[in-house]
Amino acid sequence: MSFPLLTATAVLPAAGAVLTAAVPAARRSAAKWLALLVSLGTLALAAVVAVRFDPGGDRYQLTESHSWIADFGVRYELGVDGIGVALIALTALLIPFVIVAGWHDADPLETSSTRWRPTQGFFALILMVEAMVIISFAATDVFLFYIFFEAMLIPMYFLIGGFGDRAHAGSDENAATQRSYAAVKFLLYNLAGGLIMLAAVIGLYVVAGSFSLQEIAAARAAGELDMATNTERLLFLGFFFAFAVKAPLWPLHTWLPNAMGEATAPVAVLITAVVDKVGTFAMLRFCLGLFPEASKWATPVVLVLALISIVYGALLAVGQRDIKRLVAYASISHFGFIILGIFAMTSQGQSGATLYMVNHGLSTAALMLVAGFLISRRGSRLIADYGGVQKVAPVLAGTFLIGGLATLSLPGLAPFVSEFLVLVGTFSRYPVAGIIATVGIVLAALYTLVLYQRTMTGPVPEEIRAMPDLKARELLVVAPLIALLIGLGVYPKPLTEIVNPAVTHTLSDVQQHDPEPEVEAAK
Repeated sequence: MSFPLLTATAVLPAAGAVLTAAVPAARRSAAKWLALLVSLGTLALAAVVAVRFDPGGDRYQLTESHSWIADFGVRYELGVDGIGVALIALTALLIPFVIVAGWHDADPLETSSTRWRPTQGFFALILMVEAMVIISFAATDVFLFYIFFEAMLIPMYFLIGGFGDRAHAGSDENAATQRSYAAVKFLLYNLAGGLIMLAAVIGLYVVAGSFSLQEIAAARAAGELDMATNTERLLFLGFFFAFAVKAPLWPLHTWLPNAMGEATAPVAVLITAVVDKVGTFAMLRFCLGLFPEASKWATPVVLVLALISIVYGALLAVGQRDIKRLVAYASISHFGFIILGIFAMTSQGQSGATLYMVNHGLSTAALMLVAGFLISRRGSRLIADYGGVQKVAPVLAGTFLIGGLATLSLPGLAPFVSEFLVLVGTFSRYPVAGIIATVGIVLAALYTLVLYQRTMTGPVPEEIRAMPDLKARELLVVAPLIALLIGLGVYPKPLTEIVNPAVTHTLSDVQQHDPEPEVEAAK
């Protein structure tokens, strides 16, 4: 039996979470270093997964299959395609940065007005989320995926509600209430989506007789599975609703600004750069893979919702006064681009959407973490409380600018490649939708540059004059992310080579081909 590499990649952070939580209360520093070492070990395993994956090989590789709940046909089945490999690598890469950035976020506060928050629990919860997300990206059994798709809500709930942003700690008596509200809203929205999906999962088993993606695909190819049209559409809607909440897609997005606003900056990165990617990934793997005809039937409505997300999210980002909520609404706009690319049903669109998942994770992590460093210095999330930061903290301002420019998809930075492919792929099949989506680019430039202007330029307020620049630990977090944004912006080939074969398989599932270019006959 070959080494279960995918299981090991998920089990290591899960075991690390248990060990971190068990560290004695007085050994906070040991808990932090243990969590960091476990995350680096997970990154090493994810790198082995990426190296061992052969883009020209089978669709699902490094597969594992074991009987689990035999009476109900549930199996422990794992396997990765190029999309899964890219997102597992993204997850494993970001978690060490999240841990280092949040190094002091859960240290006990000295003020008596704020309850003590266990450092061990904070880092253990982060590792547990990592384990569940990795399993979700690798699961090829629908029921196995569903379990971890829902289970990750529990540690995320405690990270949002129990370890909130300290910008208002000690000064705002309603801070705990706001955190609790954000956490409960996050949980209820996602639980509602999950319960609807559970009904669809059960319905799928009744119709297909299996939870295995590969068995269902083989049955469909052999003509042994023929879903009734209405049945397939209802099952598609059950799955899609849950994924649209997780993504999030308008109008199911309202939990995200609250969650990101009240969470610490590292947890906000965990939400939007890691956990939310499970929703868009699942649209590719499960919605299009299991329900190809229903996916094509729903495409016009999904494209409209994606366009609304793009424009609506960007417009609300322009009007924000809170730095973290601005990044949250910008992310809603970006997720609109991802979903637009997925349902454009073209190779460029879906390749761009997958690259967008990775690149958005990197750019949002860079921008949000630098914003978190800025907020921790000033003690305020309000844009109006800043100004002239570039004169006293030029390195902080410079990294903040690069993160912002990546968010607006400046050419030469990684998100540009993905956004360009999404627009090209969409325009080739749906030109009107492609044109409308470009409005999001203009608005992104507006909210990013206005944010930088109001926080980093102009006269220096008295409260900003003594602001220190980035420290070594903070540079250790930001510098690699910026290097990746530049590197993948100049040379995205390593990612595209892994992703493109998986996109080809996905398009074959829905029996779609790229539109032929229209060329006028020579006169």
